[in-house]
Amino acid sequence: MGGVPEPHTGWTFLTNHARVLAAIPEDDTARIRDIAAHCRLTERSVQNIISDLEHDGYLSRTREGRSNTYSIQADTALRHPADQHSTVAELLSLLAQHDSTRAPAP
Repeated sequence: MGGVPEPHTGWTFLTNHARVLAAIPEDDTARIRDIAAHCRLTERSVQNIISDLEHDGYLSRTREGRSNTYSIQADTALRHPADQHSTVAELLSLLAQHDSTRAPAP
């Protein structure tokens, strides 16, 4: 999960919350810095997003020494009324299927 955030203009299909949530299964012990670089967000943004996700029951965090381990609450329904019949697990499964068909970065 390395790299430096690059600016982005225009709209995207996924929210930053979805990007952070999708990054966590790749490494549930990833540092905020690594998640931020992977999602091309600032560390402060990722801290706020993780706090939102934890507060609303999509994510739990366990402190282990100086690091955190994150656990996604997969059965939680999505927030938007049009999507509330779908769960976090279904969303992440869809994103994982998409990622598995992409060519690896050079």
